Amino acid sequence: MNAITPDSPPRARSFRIAPGGTLRGEVRVPGDKSISHRAIMLGALADGETVVTGFLEGADSLATLAAFRAMGVEIEGPDAGRVRIRGVGLHGLTAPAAPLDVGNAGTAMRLLCGLLAGQRFASTLVGDASLSRRPMRRVTEPLAQMGASIETTAAGTAPLLIRPVPRLTPIDYAMPVASAQVKSCLLLAGLYADGTSCITEPAVTRDHTERMLATFGCPVQRDGRKVCIRGGSRLTAPPDGVPVAVPADISSAAFFLVGASIAEDADLLLPAVGLNPTRIGVLNILEAMGARLTITNHHDSGAEPVADIRVQSAGLKGIEIPAVQVPLAIDEFPALFIAAACAEGETLLTGAEELRVKESDRIAVMAAGLGALGVETEVLPDGIRIQGRGGRSLGGGSIDSHGDHRIAMAFAMAALRAEAPLLVQDCENVNTSFPGFARLAAGAGLGIEEHVA
Repeated sequence: MNAITPDSPPRARSFRIAPGGTLRGEVRVPGDKSISHRAIMLGALADGETVVTGFLEGADSLATLAAFRAMGVEIEGPDAGRVRIRGVGLHGLTAPAAPLDVGNAGTAMRLLCGLLAGQRFASTLVGDASLSRRPMRRVTEPLAQMGASIETTAAGTAPLLIRPVPRLTPIDYAMPVASAQVKSCLLLAGLYADGTSCITEPAVTRDHTERMLATFGCPVQRDGRKVCIRGGSRLTAPPDGVPVAVPADISSAAFFLVGASIAEDADLLLPAVGLNPTRIGVLNILEAMGARLTITNHHDSGAEPVADIRVQSAGLKGIEIPAVQVPLAIDEFPALFIAAACAEGETLLTGAEELRVKESDRIAVMAAGLGALGVETEVLPDGIRIQGRGGRSLGGGSIDSHGDHRIAMAFAMAALRAEAPLLVQDCENVNTSFPGFARLAAGAGLGIEEHVA
């Protein structure tokens, strides 16, 4: 099968950032992307009406919303982050008239793959050129063990053609690599299996799917690193007046946490950030590096813990990143690499092979960009060694983000310690996870301008 490409190429978007400056004041980052995806999916499969607040109106989560509309689910909004979903029940989806295009959303494609494997109709999942290069066998192979019929390209990538099967059989699966997307895909497929499915993680990964399933009346059983779900479990929308509240995304907050740590005279408040225990690796790593973080106003937002984070300038030091923190910070490493580049001494990351199959090979692309700024690195098969510049400035120049939104935003923050302007190219996909990033960053003091060709 040939990958489907858009009719016209995306516009060329770049960031031009002045060197130096600081970050001060208050920045409220958008809603959590991972939770936004899952709220739409489970709200659509539930009996009853679900209201979501704080929904991320970025391209990735909007693609998930559009996919369920295409399968017959009535959805109102989003309107200032508020979405109303009239659920159709576990078996109420209808066949889409065309392939479901999820753009750059890897989470949407992998989770939808599991959910669609149990439907009574055929469907096709497609994405943009970047997503069409990302590996999908990590979900299609265990789904095949459940009896699913999914066709990929010869390389194991999208488009994914999913055909209906009489039934899915339960699975007891030990994941070879820690991945919340694989776990969540199999849990959603498990809803349609004839029995109880169990997934064992090699290391704990984000548990938003498990928390969200419990919110919809379908508790997942956990025993150590094994999670189990019973097929046929009914999902029920939360009671009237109890919205599914999406907290601010810690992955988006990470850029500002690093930026305020490395800038001079910085003092920044990030309110209502999600502090799910499976997502706080970035905080643990920054604190180990000497960051000045003050966390207050702890409370719950729906099923998720949240708090306000104050971050101030600090002299960071290089560390060996503990293996236990790697899966808890997997999406935040582009930002953390910038922190390491500005730290005193060496930072070593290993056990992070997952970074090579994200929107880009984040190890190779970040190493190339850091090298352009004068930072010494050594690329390892499963990580990177970064020699921090300590009190010395970073260089300036042009950085290619390779269409990776997190790399683009990470290098934008690097300008706070640069001695010359930075041009970060190929930034169109920033809108997939953080619409309005440049505006918010400029309001806090970053000398950033957004240019669209």
